[in-house]
Amino acid sequence: MKIRFNKSKSLSILALASLTILFTCDLDETQEVVTLNNLIWEDNFDTEGSVDRSRWTFDLGDGSAQGLPGWGNNELQYYTDRPENVRVENGVLIITAREESFEGSDYTSARLKTEGLFEQQYGRFEARIRVPYGQGYWPAFWMLGVPDSPSEVWPFIGEIDIMEYLGDSPSEIFGTIHGPEYSGGESISKEYVLEGNRFDTDFHIFGIEWGPGRINFYVDDVLYQSLTPEDVADETNGLGEWVFDRPFYMLLNVAVGGNLPGPPNADTIFPQSMFVDYVRVYN
Repeated sequence: MKIRFNKSKSLSILALASLTILFTCDLDETQEVVTLNNLIWEDNFDTEGSVDRSRWTFDLGDGSAQGLPGWGNNELQYYTDRPENVRVENGVLIITAREESFEGSDYTSARLKTEGLFEQQYGRFEARIRVPYGQGYWPAFWMLGVPDSPSEVWPFIGEIDIMEYLGDSPSEIFGTIHGPEYSGGESISKEYVLEGNRFDTDFHIFGIEWGPGRINFYVDDVLYQSLTPEDVADETNGLGEWVFDRPFYMLLNVAVGGNLPGPPNADTIFPQSMFVDYVRVYN
């Protein structure tokens, strides 16, 4: 386990038949998984043109209106819902980061979320994604907890980063959790390295299987990380609180720059996109 700074059409064969069995077993990278039949939410992006607003809403701006300039991470992009930055084409969601002057920012992109539309506690959450390449790109598929009251804010609501990726490391992604005493520079994270291949050249399935007291992280058919309250306690000298027994909502975005990747450089190519074939949730 590593401590890192970070703030993301065929049926999958990756979901476990029984969450009870899953959450009592040890981490095993050869563990077999089978299709979970209870699909409760999905977007296959079959409506050409625009995003389905019954499933997704948007974060807009540079974070300043939310009291988070640079979205809390010194990011450089301005999020929009323009077709230049987000569209559906040929059954795929396309989130495009562009280098352009827009509302005081030098880059634009998009960030989608299911907040207020779909929020779920426990299950399997997965997406089939291809990411961009280059210094400064920071795409993610991730989740935030639903607060119990307006005064409950991050990191007390919890964050699960199912997939984060840095564009200058095309063979690596990482899965992370954030909570009290393990936010910012003390988040709990593990990398997954795709041997002999890259995440920007093909689609891969990124998922978690989550139940009481455990979150398992997958890339395709590989279980590469399993986190429990005991792991949080170990990593935080007993100070960290497990905050993952509540509903969460999903987010998809492509950030540009920020504390983790650093800014783009002269070799970074714009525009580039993250392609999402589908997002699915099972329980």
